[in-house]
Amino acid sequence: MLTLAKVLLVIVSITLIIAVLLQSGRSAGLGGLAGGTEQMMGRKARGLDAVMAKITAGLATAFILLSIWVAWLVSHSASA
Repeated sequence: MLTLAKVLLVIVSITLIIAVLLQSGRSAGLGGLAGGTEQMMGRKARGLDAVMAKITAGLATAFILLSIWVAWLVSHSASA
């Protein structure tokens, strides 16, 4: 079970890195802060940017959950 969890974690990690790299850049330098505030104020991404944002959020959630699961499996396999 631990091996399966580790393999899934590696696959999700690589996919998350690719998804982040495929996203289009909003702006460079200190002006990049404005892009984040515009999104927080209700301006939504459209088209492919919206799809990539949802995929990235899903992969990030899966990464966090898999990391917790692997940590739990490691801690319980060490005590057994």
